Parts: sequence; C-alpha cells; structure tokens
Amino acid sequence: MTTQPLNDITASALIKLGAATLYEAQGATGAVDCAIKPLSPTMKMAGRAFTLHLRPGDNLMIHYALLHVSPGDVLIINCDGFTEAGIWGDVLTTQAQYAGLAGLIVNGAVRDSEAIIQADFPVFARAISIRGTEKKQPGVMNQPVNIGDCTIYPGDIIVGDRDGIVVIPARRLEEVMELACAREEKEANYKNKIAKGATTAELMNLHAVFDALNLK
Repeated sequence: MTTQPLNDITASALIKLGAATLYEAQGATGAVDCAIKPLSPTMKMAGRAFTLHLRPGDNLMIHYALLHVSPGDVLIINCDGFTEAGIWGDVLTTQAQYAGLAGLIVNGAVRDSEAIIQADFPVFARAISIRGTEKKQPGVMNQPVNIGDCTIYPGDIIVGDRDGIVVIPARRLEEVMELACAREEKEANYKNKIAKGATTAELMNLHAVFDALNLK
C-alpha cells in the first residue's frame, strides 16, 4: 500500500480537473456508484483511499480505523449499501477533521447531515438515516472493497465532487493527470471554436455517423 499522502498542490490540481474529466481521461473507468452523493453540492475532495468494510448497522470499526488513518486520507466505508442506520455523525466528523482526513465515502447512511455540512467536511453517502448503530462487531480494514462494479484498493487516489466519485489507481496518477490536462486543453479549444461559429457535430466528425443512421 502507498502511504505517502498527496501534497496540497496535487490534491488541488485533481479537484480543479474534476471527477468527470479524470474519469474520461483514464478511459471511462473508475466511477463509483452514482447513487453515492455529496451531502452538499459544493463538497469536493481528493486523497488516498483508506478502506473499511463494516457489518451493517455497527460502527465499532470506524472508531478503531480513526486511530490508524493518516492526514490526507479519504476514508472509504463499505456497509454493503445498508441504509437503515447512520453509521457516521457530527462527533466522528470532528475527530476526522482533527486527524486531517480529506473526506469520507459511505456505501450506506450517515446522520447529523446539517452539522457535517456546517463543519465543511466532505461526506459522500448513499443515504441519510436518523437511526443509530451498535458497537459490537469486527470488520476488515485496509483491504480491497467493492462498491457496485468498482473495486477500491488501499492507497488508490479518490476524487469526488458534485458530478460523482472517481478512483484512480495509484500507479497511474501522473499519467491520468497528464491525460486529463490534455483533455481540458482540447475541450477549451472546442469551446473557442464554437464561440466562432463551429458546431459540435463538425468538431467531433459526427456527420458520417448521422449519414450512416440516415439522420437528415
């Protein structure tokens, strides 16, 4: 596992590029289930994955994991999509911020959502639930987790914003950032040409496709 945190410049660059651009740049791979949304549309994050698999309805392992995370980590909690209990709230948010976490992803539910938003801590979750949890069951920490068809490995790069969440393999970080910057430059060029009268159909060479589909 790669434990070196992202530096602030890299994290800021990833956030600026955005999840959608990074997803496209790495070959339309790495998207996390779109049902997992930020509590506030303004929330953005970038960091390395610290993974956790919980028993549904029990959050004991979160308290244990927060003793082991590093600054700049994004804590990934897989509850197998169980949404009938809020496994995270405002007190855990305070500890996460003190520990320097870059954000949180929960394949499940959280609560105290208004307090979390006011604390300005990026939280992406499948649902919100007022119900509490037990603290009795073990779990699995820093092993690969599956959320939908996306596998997240400890140390992977996580970028999240209003568009969604993308997972970038740590070994591909520099390559994907270069591809994303090239994509941004290409799209900026498109926008400039459109402002001068070009059309997306022309720029993307779509007329042959229209003709093949008999679209007149």
